[in-house]
Amino acid sequence: MTDISLNNGVNIPQLGFGVFQVPPEDTQRIVEDALEAGYRHIDTAAAYRNEAGVGAAIAASGIPREELFITTKLRNGDQGRVQDAFQDSLKALGLDFLDLYLIHWPVPSQGLFVQAWKEMEHLYAGEQLRAIGVSNFLAEHLDTLLESSDVVPAVNQIELHPSFQQADLAAKSRALGIAVEAYSPLGQGGDLNGNAVTAAAQAHHATTAQVVLAWHLAAGTIVIPKSADSARMRENFAATSLGLTDDEIASITALERGARIGADPAVAAFTQF
Repeated sequence: MTDISLNNGVNIPQLGFGVFQVPPEDTQRIVEDALEAGYRHIDTAAAYRNEAGVGAAIAASGIPREELFITTKLRNGDQGRVQDAFQDSLKALGLDFLDLYLIHWPVPSQGLFVQAWKEMEHLYAGEQLRAIGVSNFLAEHLDTLLESSDVVPAVNQIELHPSFQQADLAAKSRALGIAVEAYSPLGQGGDLNGNAVTAAAQAHHATTAQVVLAWHLAAGTIVIPKSADSARMRENFAATSLGLTDDEIASITALERGARIGADPAVAAFTQF
């Protein structure tokens, strides 16, 4: 497994496991399966309501804490109570510290994300948090944040898949020293049927999901696929050993069509409660 070195020197496994939309009652079993498959980077969020299941899986696994990388996120409605929300997440996870804490969405209509970031900087100065970052931040949100901050975000987690690559935003993030992390990396399955993807899968005797994940990994993107099926988890994990040709990478990159699946961060304003 390749690690990415964040801008503060902390290493994050490039291929992680996401639990978005995993039901709370299934989370422990699914995360235990992911850990058994080899994943050491787990991504959750307060808004997913499954932090407790992630924590239970970690406790049951017996894997030393220092071998794991755990991310969770600040709920939109909690941007005015960062300290308490952080402690709530730690308690739910049953952990003494977090590896990465993200502002889940900027919610510009609230006007709170800069204030929230300053509170996260205070948390980061302590001993319970190894890195802080953002999620769903567009270029203008990054600019606003950096005008008033002391700490450059370690990560910007954004929707990114072959048919929606946000290339300018990814390039800007990287130029600022911010690692790019892709959620919905397979386009929620919609990007697995393109001719470029299926051709590469046939050429490498691989699954189409492995090909798309290998495309992300080749770009240096952190990626967090989700699956409830243990065999599929192992298949996805094997993408780390798949090397695509330059032509295959270019053909997959050419699938861009601006097909956003999730909400637009410029206007998204849900509280997540």
